Amino acid sequence: MTLANRLRHALEAGPPHETILLTGDHRDLDLAASDTLLAAAVLVPITDRPIPGVILTQRTDTMRRHPGQIAFPGGRIDPEDDGPIAAALREAEEEIALPRHLVTIIGPADRYRTVTGYDVTPIVAVVPPDLVLVPSEAEVAHVFEVPLAFILDPANHIEASVEWQGRERHYYEILWGERRIWGATAAMIVNLSRRLRWNG
Repeated sequence: MTLANRLRHALEAGPPHETILLTGDHRDLDLAASDTLLAAAVLVPITDRPIPGVILTQRTDTMRRHPGQIAFPGGRIDPEDDGPIAAALREAEEEIALPRHLVTIIGPADRYRTVTGYDVTPIVAVVPPDLVLVPSEAEVAHVFEVPLAFILDPANHIEASVEWQGRERHYYEILWGERRIWGATAAMIVNLSRRLRWNG
C-alpha cells in the first residue's frame, strides 16, 4: 500500500472512541465557543520515502507573531482562497517554495483553536522526497524534516506547563535534537498521532 493510501485510510478510520483530541487552548484560557476566530490552515507535508518525514519550518526572529518558533507552513485563509486546502497550498508555496502541483492532498485533520485568535485546519499531504525548498527570507529561517514515526510517537510528546498572564497554561512539546516543537504545532501533532495511530 502506498504512503498516500496508508495515510488516507488511517485518517478516514479515525481514532478509537476513547481517544481524547485536543481542540484548542481554551482548556487553560478564556476562549469561549462564541469567540470570533480567524480561519487559518497549515500544510502537514509528509515526504514519500522509505522512512517518511514531516517538513517543518522555523520562523524568523523578526516575525511579529511567534518569532523563532517551529511551525507547519500555513497562515490565514484569505477571501480569494477556495477553502483551507487552497490556503495551505498557497502559504506553503509562499513560505518554502513548495510547488502545489507536486502535493498529493490526503485530507483535513482536526481543527485547533489558538489563543492568538485562529481556528486552524491542518491539511495532511504527501510530497516527493528531497525537493529543493527555498525559505522565504522574511518569514522562514530554516526548513527541516523530522521522521514521521518519531514525531507521532506518544513517548516523544512531553506535557509541560508555564505561568502565562497570571494563569497556568498546559501544553505539549516535542524535542528533536536542538529544536523544540511546542504550542499549537505540537498539539496538532499530538492529535495526528492519536488519530492516525501510526506504527512506522
